[in-house]
Amino acid sequence: MMTRQELEGHWNEIRGRLRERWGQLTDDELNEAYGDAEQLVGVIQQKTGQSRSEIENFIEESVAESSSQYEQTKQKASKLAGQVQDRAREYANQASENFNQQYEQASHAMQDGYHQVEETVRQRPFESVLTTFGVGLVAGVIVGLTCGRRS
Repeated sequence: MMTRQELEGHWNEIRGRLRERWGQLTDDELNEAYGDAEQLVGVIQQKTGQSRSEIENFIEESVAESSSQYEQTKQKASKLAGQVQDRAREYANQASENFNQQYEQASHAMQDGYHQVEETVRQRPFESVLTTFGVGLVAGVIVGLTCGRRS
């Protein structure tokens, strides 16, 4: 006969199968025998007149089926978790590749801009110095005004 833990662990499935097989059993009668295999067999015997061995065999088969279904469900869940993990890894790799591509593009654009400025300074050094001086002067005035207002 099965243990109390097995009976309690699969109670919902067993109770459903018992009600299917012996429809005259009430929920109250089944709940009274919850976790107690001896009492459960006794209740079913009284209500149905079935032999003890037939009832025990049916209950043990029900527990075995329930355990089997549980294991199958567990295996499916494990497989699904593996698929989700693989998909997440795939997305992370794609995101990393996209980031690296964007970084490379930005780096090349910055290098191109630097080279253009360098070429402009070589071709027109006087205008470049005046432009830089003007930008610095405007920035200095803005900073000076901003700091002057805070005082």
